[in-house]
Amino acid sequence: MRRLRPHRLQPPRNRRSMYTLGEAHRWTRRLALSHYENFVVGGLLTPRRLRQDYYNLYAYCRTADDLADAIEDDAESLGRLDQWERWLLECYSEPADAGTKTHPVFVALRPTIERFRIPREPFLALLSAFRQDRQVQQYATFAELHGYCRRSANPVGHLVLYLAESFDAERARLADEICTGLQLANFCQDVRRDAELGRVYLPAEDLARFGVDPARLGDARASGRMCELLRFEVERAEAFFHRGRPLVDRVPRWLGRDVSLIAAGGLATLRAIRRADYDVWRRRPTVSRWTQATMMLRAMVRSTHGDRLE
Repeated sequence: MRRLRPHRLQPPRNRRSMYTLGEAHRWTRRLALSHYENFVVGGLLTPRRLRQDYYNLYAYCRTADDLADAIEDDAESLGRLDQWERWLLECYSEPADAGTKTHPVFVALRPTIERFRIPREPFLALLSAFRQDRQVQQYATFAELHGYCRRSANPVGHLVLYLAESFDAERARLADEICTGLQLANFCQDVRRDAELGRVYLPAEDLARFGVDPARLGDARASGRMCELLRFEVERAEAFFHRGRPLVDRVPRWLGRDVSLIAAGGLATLRAIRRADYDVWRRRPTVSRWTQATMMLRAMVRSTHGDRLE
């Protein structure tokens, strides 16, 4: 498990119990800008008037993920996730002037929730998926894995659509394709790393189809069957990105740039896996800084006619 900076889980001790909104904003902004991830990189293209709200959403998601992934003890992790949920629900149940005396993320998040009328369901879905990470180590079928993605990845897209005041059923469906594709690409990239943590995100039915022993997924050397399995998984992930492509031109231009950049990053990861001949065991494929910078530039100069996801 990755090492976790303590301030990410709990505010500093020995200080007054209530954060001002300005202090809470500084806390979430610092957390967001300390990470290089698709969610945050896309946020750099967000209009300035929305950027703090973007950071607030990120801080909720990032910290909840850490509660699930960076605490060794299962019982402690699940207990902290339960507490995180109680604090979230206070944002919806307490009087508007009550605020929260618990964590700066929720001091910052509550005005964002109210301003954009974000329902609790996307936040709760994420917590459900994070709990599942502590309790489920392998998925029998792709249908089961896809159900996990609907709660672990897709709610993030819904939150951003609410931020853009663009949420509706069709846009949500397209965002789900992009978000699921991104998560599947990450699963392909991290097969060995996940196996070392005791998690297998490649469905058991796929392993059986290609004759791959799950115990081999943590090995440093790949067989031909293992690489053929990855070829199949990469092609499936790629199809999700292309099905979600129309979202780019159905949202405000700034969000279209974000979607284009995030999707391009996922597709670049898949291309890196192809360049490695689908051997993600010997070395984890990554996207070069030059490629990242190029994708950012393309997103920033995107024409009004939309990008092509290559």
